Amino acid sequence: MGSHPSHKISLREILKSEGRDGLVSLHAIGTGIAAAIAEIINTGKWSQLDRARGELVPEKLFMTLPGIGTKLAQAMADEAHFESLEDLEHAIHSGKPSIPGLGQRRREALTAILEKRLGRFVPVKTSGPPARPVELILEVDAMYRARAAAGVLKLIAPKRHNPEELQWLPIMHARHDDWHFTALFSNTALAIKAGKTKDWVVIFHEKTG
Repeated sequence: MGSHPSHKISLREILKSEGRDGLVSLHAIGTGIAAAIAEIINTGKWSQLDRARGELVPEKLFMTLPGIGTKLAQAMADEAHFESLEDLEHAIHSGKPSIPGLGQRRREALTAILEKRLGRFVPVKTSGPPARPVELILEVDAMYRARAAAGVLKLIAPKRHNPEELQWLPIMHARHDDWHFTALFSNTALAIKAGKTKDWVVIFHEKTG
């Protein structure tokens, strides 16, 4: 890959020609920062920041993809329970969970779009995200539940299913080794219907090194 003097080649050009691997080759940029740069360049937003502010609305995120309308975006969020583009990407490649109304032709089109949107340079492997110890996920889950119960976490006002804009949803950010985690209770339509808004924990993870 080599180095890219910042005064000669822009990050956008590096991402376009070499994908996220080109960004990672730059000094002091790891996989987590590279992913954030790719998302900001391709979408103008950073989902981690939106999530921290309680502004991440999966339906609206999915509708930024060509060919995804309101009905399909709603199904992805409320029936397949996707929270991010990474969730959608993994489901397309693994086939689990199934996505209602998503045929083979549209899957192929979305694969190409997501590779560009997420800054992939090579096709995504079907094995999904990088492996992480189950014990670590369980540790984050337990830590979040304990801190939420103790009332020491920051509360955010989720945009989904919260017309009164109440600040009720505890959010926690944690780092373990080279992993960054964001944990919060599920705020999907299913969680609300089942009365599980303080039972089901959603954990977002990103490898930073």
